[in-house]
Amino acid sequence: MQYNPGWNNSSVNLLHVRAVGPSDTLHYVWSSIGAPTVLLVATESRNSSLGINWTQLLSPTPAGALWIDPPSSVIYSTAIVFTKVFEYSEAKTLEEFFYPTYDLSDFSWDSINRTLNHTALTAEFMGILAADPSGSFSNGSLAFRVTAYEASGRDGPLPSLLHTANSSKVEFVLAGVAPRGNSSQFALEVAMVEETGVVQKLRSARSIDDEYTPTIFETLSLVAESQNDSSTLSFLQWKATTPSREDSIQCRSRGLQAANWTLPMSSIVRAYFGEGVGSTYTISAINISFGGEDGKVYQEKRYLIWSALLGFGQPPKDTFSPLVISIVAVALGTPMVMLLVGSCVVLFAQRKRYSEYEPIN
Repeated sequence: MQYNPGWNNSSVNLLHVRAVGPSDTLHYVWSSIGAPTVLLVATESRNSSLGINWTQLLSPTPAGALWIDPPSSVIYSTAIVFTKVFEYSEAKTLEEFFYPTYDLSDFSWDSINRTLNHTALTAEFMGILAADPSGSFSNGSLAFRVTAYEASGRDGPLPSLLHTANSSKVEFVLAGVAPRGNSSQFALEVAMVEETGVVQKLRSARSIDDEYTPTIFETLSLVAESQNDSSTLSFLQWKATTPSREDSIQCRSRGLQAANWTLPMSSIVRAYFGEGVGSTYTISAINISFGGEDGKVYQEKRYLIWSALLGFGQPPKDTFSPLVISIVAVALGTPMVMLLVGSCVVLFAQRKRYSEYEPIN
């Protein structure tokens, strides 16, 4: 993990996570320059590196300020941009009333240097609204927590996401922000930038195994697929319900759509993909909303957290654990054993009873 490589000023945040494999390298570039963004680049070289022209990156025209060296080693690149947070209330008529949108490119972000943990491979981007006329952020903040992984495993904290070494975790945290309504709910807008020939698809998977995430039976995955061979190139995965301090907040995805609006520019998106992002590359967006019954979950706790896994290749799939298999085997096997034993006892008893008499000649 590298913080602002080649730059000694902590007034901006850029975190480079580099994972080296036997014959390839995966690059994750997280930044809060502009809207919070993660750039994902896969290369077929063990020696590929990130190049940054800081003067150009921080200028009004950052195109070309980020690159991978050697350029010929890049086999796939994408970006996930966290653009906006919506606050809304549902009236009794089921109509939604939206308050003014929080544009994340307007936030002021603390230096992540104080939260960067090279041992745990974690960092936290914490921001507050630069201009806050409503005072909602006077005692609150919005944050994105980032975690990288060195090997496959499962997270300890809920929702205990299954991960691989090819993935990372991001947590969206809203804490202490004063709601502007009595039943406010929130939604996070997420935009994806993809190369030509790559499409985004939303998948849903259900399982009866809730050993690691009690009462949560649905997992949602936003996957990028190549139109040529239908192979999965990258993913964003999350649980349909997010446990949060003894309360669960429902996560609903509000449709995946092609973004025909101008992407609120993250500087590193423009720096890597160029100025013509909207015309040369495909941009799609999805809204992920959070809320319980009548919005009272956040109203009472003023805290919500959403965890998502992102990475390269196929999203991890949960299989039935040995514990669940054992429970099912016992639950189904015990009646069968009892039925078999009971049948044997009855047959043996009948045979013994008839064997007490001499056969009649």
